[in-house]
Amino acid sequence: MPTARESLLNAALAALAERPWSAVRMVDVAVAAGLSRQTLYNEFGSKDGLGRALVRREADGYLRGVDRLLGEGSGAVEPLVAIAEWTVSEARARPLLRALLTGCWGEWLPLPTSADSDLPPAGTPAQRRADAGAPRPAEVVALVRDRSLAALTRGGCGFVPEQGGRHRGEEEPAALAHRCELTMRLALSCVIAPAGEGVGRLIRTAVGSAPAGGDTEAG
Repeated sequence: MPTARESLLNAALAALAERPWSAVRMVDVAVAAGLSRQTLYNEFGSKDGLGRALVRREADGYLRGVDRLLGEGSGAVEPLVAIAEWTVSEARARPLLRALLTGCWGEWLPLPTSADSDLPPAGTPAQRRADAGAPRPAEVVALVRDRSLAALTRGGCGFVPEQGGRHRGEEEPAALAHRCELTMRLALSCVIAPAGEGVGRLIRTAVGSAPAGGDTEAG
């Protein structure tokens, strides 16, 4: 069963699907969630705080999805393909995520601003985190790159030092990091301008030919 906070965020997101953020009323969000306005203000402080929490939840949910895909995949190419394809699919279906990834916010959505530093800290830890602001697109790219690099390195797809040089087929960490970042940037380009051939094919072509611990997934 969702917490009061999650119920309020779900109600706010549902309202946002029907009307622009400027027309979303706090009282309507509280009623839709079956909670009082006081509970709503206790959790978020204000409508701006509610908007920041919505954006923060979207960012956190996206990064959890990236971690899940990295944990499910194998090799050095297919996990990156899975992240790219999922990113494009989710961004098409979720306007908040699309804005978070591209920086194109528009009037329909709440802007991802940080809280006024002169205000007292929020009463709940989750809101204090939201009030710090959501990551910008370049920061999201860096976060996904670093997560991907760490996962692929743990999986043996990166550089393994050996006295006297490198094994044939191994890849320097910097080159592997470049592939991870290239994956995200290609995915974001397909969010903005969809590719007829699909992002998976682009990723396999762009990064699948690079040596990575003997990986032979790219064909």
